[in-house]
Amino acid sequence: MPDRISVYGLQISDVLHQFVTSEAIPGTGVDVDAFWEGVADIVGEFTERNRRLLDKRESLQEQIDAWHKERRAHAVDAEEYKRFLFEIGYLEEEGPSFQIATTNVDKEIAQIAGPQLVVPVLNARFALNATNARWGSLYDALYGTDVIPEEPGLERGSSYNAARGEQVIALACKQLDGIAPLHGTSHAEVVQYEAKSTSTGFELVACTASSKHRLKDESQFRGFRRRIGKEPSAILLRNNGLHIEIQIDRDDQVGRTHRAGVKDVLFESAVTTIQDCEDSVAAVDAEDKTAVYRNWLGLMKGDLEETFKKDGQTVHRGLAKDRTYIACDGSQLKLPGRSLLLVRNVGHLMQSDAVLDQSGNEIFEGILDACMTSLCALHDLRGKNAKANSRTGSIYIVKPKMHGSKEVEFTCDLFGRVEDVLGLARNTIKLGVMDEERRTSLNLRECVRVAKDRIVFINTGFLDRTGDEIHTSMNAGAMVRKGPMKEEPWILAYEDANVDTGLATGFPRVAQIGKGMWPKPDEMKDMLESKISHPIAGASCAWVPSPTAATLHALHYHEVDVAQRQSDLTSRSRGSIDDMLKIPLSLGENWSKEEVQMELDNNVQGILGYVVRWIDQGVGCSKVPDINDVGLMEDRATCRISSQHIANWLLHGVVSTDQVQDTMRRMAAIVDEQNAGDSDYRNMAPNFTGSIAFQAAHDLIFCGLELPNGYTEPVLHARRREAKAKYGR
Repeated sequence: MPDRISVYGLQISDVLHQFVTSEAIPGTGVDVDAFWEGVADIVGEFTERNRRLLDKRESLQEQIDAWHKERRAHAVDAEEYKRFLFEIGYLEEEGPSFQIATTNVDKEIAQIAGPQLVVPVLNARFALNATNARWGSLYDALYGTDVIPEEPGLERGSSYNAARGEQVIALACKQLDGIAPLHGTSHAEVVQYEAKSTSTGFELVACTASSKHRLKDESQFRGFRRRIGKEPSAILLRNNGLHIEIQIDRDDQVGRTHRAGVKDVLFESAVTTIQDCEDSVAAVDAEDKTAVYRNWLGLMKGDLEETFKKDGQTVHRGLAKDRTYIACDGSQLKLPGRSLLLVRNVGHLMQSDAVLDQSGNEIFEGILDACMTSLCALHDLRGKNAKANSRTGSIYIVKPKMHGSKEVEFTCDLFGRVEDVLGLARNTIKLGVMDEERRTSLNLRECVRVAKDRIVFINTGFLDRTGDEIHTSMNAGAMVRKGPMKEEPWILAYEDANVDTGLATGFPRVAQIGKGMWPKPDEMKDMLESKISHPIAGASCAWVPSPTAATLHALHYHEVDVAQRQSDLTSRSRGSIDDMLKIPLSLGENWSKEEVQMELDNNVQGILGYVVRWIDQGVGCSKVPDINDVGLMEDRATCRISSQHIANWLLHGVVSTDQVQDTMRRMAAIVDEQNAGDSDYRNMAPNFTGSIAFQAAHDLIFCGLELPNGYTEPVLHARRREAKAKYGR
């Protein structure tokens, strides 16, 4: 147990107390005693209310389970089912039309459509990389991925391949022709870019071997960087609110191979980034939580740094500076060098030993997160940070795993009390609502209504939404396989209804409508071909797994004018709640033994591959090779759906206990082999009873019916604490 300091009835772990006193409080203008007194008041005010909300979840689930058990031999009557959900309060009656009224929203959220990164804030290197991914190299993104196939002569290799580089330059010119076309020529024909002086400022002239050309839309030219002589060192363009910087250096290794000396093309990429305290993070105790808060504080103060080894070299990384240019009118133009940061707190379920209440009980972790992340963000609001985050004086907190409008209302009230403690104006803390639980997606308009003065974000997410779908309807019957699940009526209606709700309640030009993650970080060619569906769907942001992916996804927002697309979508019919209520049952589908085993193998392998790193190494999100050795981004949401799916098939006799256990033992050996190159890895096989990670995976599956809403956190946190006690950090 950690050493503790008693303050206002709270028992605060020494590591957290010291962090607040010596690092988080100084410079905020907040008195440390007043802060802890305020936290104690908040804990006293909101703990019982939090507990009642969790009890309500359990009560609703028990009633739904009983309803399905009574009708297990019969098909679900859709109208009867909907009436039942209204009667028990699972479905909420919708009130009159309304518009959100959020103010002081940064333009990255309110006005600019673009890629969004989600990154574990516990990892300082990743947190910095994501924050600095506001600008990304198109040349690097094309050269270093499978967008350009590694055919003979075009291999990436260990040194620069000029032939592959030519392919990169050609593709970049093609993109520029589509985004910022020239009159009468292609960017591939340009031999020199000039920022020509005029009586009112500057204009862009693109010179070919025989003539001079201008942009078809001359307003796209926004500025340049001057260099001695006629040729600028950079040209700044803008399209659909996103900037592009053409970098020119004829002495550069790449620039000297380009007709116009273009050494790179930078794209404004990750416009926003969610620094995550939740699904991608393994933070299970006071020590972990303090490390999470310390990195978030560093981002808010602008002084987070990290030194690490890469390719044998020592690399020092800090936050990128803003970018400056000469504007078209001759004035100085400054653009942000970093993503606008949001922070994702944990949900309402878990409790933390970082602080105990006056009865010695762990306080709810979500309450602690709200207080601590807001305190850290005060440093940004005080205006002393040269690498500022919000330019409108707002704090952006994304809140996951809420169920229905009462839980959203609880969060709004909690944020209001945190504002009181920190001396902030009401609605300084903005709220992002993760629309990834069934009761929230079905009642999203009412969830938005109660948060209408502070909401800035809603999104869809297939994995958590599917995990909750399975758990909620666990007793209705056996579910379809995970692959076909993506084509079920409920998921298609859910994706549409989320956008429809945002458009109907006034999100355009105020708040973000988001879409989910591309899960395959090594398959960028496929992402480039398919993820354009998200801006076409009306999403103003969508998640990508890396800075490189953000740069490639940015191309989609140049191709699709999201603001116009959202305007077009306002006339369509609203996503159907009846379709959203269609439970994805297999309906007597006769799978072969081979098909069942293949599905089981895939689910078990994914669970073990993720859990073993979570438990033994504290890695909350990573690229985990699947059963076919394809790297997939895995987090607690992916683990939730896989474990709940197996629990469902066990309940309905699709698979047997012996079959699952045999599969787990066989897959453990495969996962061990996949991780053979990791010196920190602990094998699960053959000592399965001695492997804490294997036992955690076993618990997730065989206790899946009892886990609240099918969440993985109770098992993972308990087993990670056990592993830390046994092995050390």
